Amino acid sequence: MAEEFLRQVYAETEPGVPLPERLRQVRAEIDRVGTYTHTTHELVFGTRVAWRNSARCIGRLYWQSLQVRDLRHLHDPADIAQESVGHLRAATRGGKIRSTMTVFAPDAPGRPGPRIRNDQLVRYAGHRNPDGTVTGDPGQADFTDHVVGMGWPRPQPAGRFDVLPLLITGPDGRSRLFDVPPDAVHEVPLRHPEHPWFARLGLRWHSVPAISNMPLEIGGVVYPAAPFNGWYLDTEVGARNLADTDRYDLLPEIAKRLGLDTRSVRTMWRDRAMVELVRAVTYSFDADGVTMADHHSEAERFMTFLAKEEAAGRRCPADWSWIVPPMSGSQTPVFHRYYDEPDPDLRPAFLEPHGLRPRDDQG
Repeated sequence: MAEEFLRQVYAETEPGVPLPERLRQVRAEIDRVGTYTHTTHELVFGTRVAWRNSARCIGRLYWQSLQVRDLRHLHDPADIAQESVGHLRAATRGGKIRSTMTVFAPDAPGRPGPRIRNDQLVRYAGHRNPDGTVTGDPGQADFTDHVVGMGWPRPQPAGRFDVLPLLITGPDGRSRLFDVPPDAVHEVPLRHPEHPWFARLGLRWHSVPAISNMPLEIGGVVYPAAPFNGWYLDTEVGARNLADTDRYDLLPEIAKRLGLDTRSVRTMWRDRAMVELVRAVTYSFDADGVTMADHHSEAERFMTFLAKEEAAGRRCPADWSWIVPPMSGSQTPVFHRYYDEPDPDLRPAFLEPHGLRPRDDQG
């Protein structure tokens, strides 16, 4: 796996050390300690190609601009938490979001690397109520229960946008909780360009979608903690996070405020409410100067990326159900074709998320 990756590095870039010499170095290190260490050049190339290979990402046109924070010397959960907050600060830049990845210590023989259990560095808690409803994000209710069981003090009163703590597992398998400082979480209050009542709903969303529980594999080396972010697509927030029935489920409230007839789905009230919700999200991010892509423009850019990959002689695996936006799909060019099937063996790659483990309840 190391040799395959190194041959790709040398086929696409020009490292300073000749390939035969680098292969000898890597083989010797693997024979000696059971693994090997990527050079900075190899690490940066590997992270960027992992993004290029991400079959579920529509924003891959920018893969070469990924900023990589090389923190492979860090193992301790407290250090991981501190630099995860550092990642948020580095990526946010006052709203001019920068695609960023922070790479922490890899798994090694006899010593696993650290793991971040949150699916994103910033998520809002889901507080279960006695009547079965959830205040906040229902998609995070199980995780919220878990960290409360570990000792996280649930905010009083429970709010709809309470930022969850980071849950980080160290090399010894023990997990600890760390609060995310409020000033590291850049948020956008949501309002509508035409309806003043929308602002009074008190909605907001965080600016940086930093995925944090997907291990990164490069040349056989696995980095279990490698949080990364691009920037939000308008429909991610407006048509999924805030609209899905198992998330914030806001479409009924928006439709009511718009005066729509909700007695039958045939009135298209859900569709009309979703358009206005996505409009509000896009308008708010734009008004605050926070980077956000729209689904029409990003679909066009994905087609540009696809053409470039084909011109370079590379396959471009894509998961159609993720590439096509969840609103107005047929009005975008990505809807009208199929793609190479995702290849689970393609590397470098982000791996399936790691879930909670039995020892995660230990402080």
